[in-house]
Amino acid sequence: MKIIQVLLFSIFSLAISTVSAQDKDEFKPSGKPEVLIFTNFNSSFSDGENVSKFDLTRAYFGYGYNFSPTLSGRLMLDVGNPGVGKFQMTALLKYGYLQYHKEKLTVKFGLTGTNQYDVQEKFWGYRYIYKSFQDEYGMGPSADLGLSAAFKFNNVVSADVIIQNGEGYKSLDNDSALKAGVGVTIHPIKSLTFRGYYDTMKKNKATQQTIALMAGYTNKYFSLAAEYNNQVDNSLKDGQDYSGYSFYGTYFVNTKINLFARYDYLNSENKIILTNPWNYAKDGQLMMAGFEYSPVKGIKISPNFQRWSPRSEFKSVISTVFMNVEIKL
Repeated sequence: MKIIQVLLFSIFSLAISTVSAQDKDEFKPSGKPEVLIFTNFNSSFSDGENVSKFDLTRAYFGYGYNFSPTLSGRLMLDVGNPGVGKFQMTALLKYGYLQYHKEKLTVKFGLTGTNQYDVQEKFWGYRYIYKSFQDEYGMGPSADLGLSAAFKFNNVVSADVIIQNGEGYKSLDNDSALKAGVGVTIHPIKSLTFRGYYDTMKKNKATQQTIALMAGYTNKYFSLAAEYNNQVDNSLKDGQDYSGYSFYGTYFVNTKINLFARYDYLNSENKIILTNPWNYAKDGQLMMAGFEYSPVKGIKISPNFQRWSPRSEFKSVISTVFMNVEIKL
């Protein structure tokens, strides 16, 4: 806790000194709204049956404000299906933080992004179609309450650390356990990216630990990336271990059209003797392919095909045709 207190004191000291030193003639505080909408039409086929529907999966509404050249704040609501209860759509606070950024250092305090799979998600590039591996399969929340810091040492190496509650933005503080994580990103050359990440959180007899490794290559023609992800004691439950791989790539046809493909493999294991692994019903393989068309700035349209092959022999293969749309204002 002393470390957190020292970090907080440093952040606010920097903020106060920055605001005091700024020249009002050179900087004018300003802000802008943020709107991001994910919607789609999909048609699924399984065991000879077909189900079709229109869906609004996510809507983000936010506002960012720059108090000074180095100090800013951000607030964002996430409107989506809560997955429980009778409500079809529920608004939750996704982001609400104060940020200090100067030169190579960025510090955020409040309800912030977790940095856990930020690099992977940006490399994947199609969040409105499908989440990145760790997000999709529940290895960590995309936002949480706490403190994060990132530092760019040079053009080759950067690092980030987090100290957060660990429950995510949907359940901000259920216990006293904290999650600590560290990530390192390396660019040996401009087109090549390596990323390593580790976090840990302990409660009672369980110690949840996450390891993520990623390698990616991109140029003006295409991008390719591979991930390995592993987590033990998922959700702080002893023995709930699982891991998986994700491979994805994009071919840039021109400034408006991209072709993409992805393959995921998820597999769970047991520390204790059970008939099937703890996550057996959700284990499986994903295959996806499609193209993206951006007619104007702020609009993305993607016809794509997704096929989920479950590990369980009692579950059926599901094939789905999607028409995904992202609207960014």
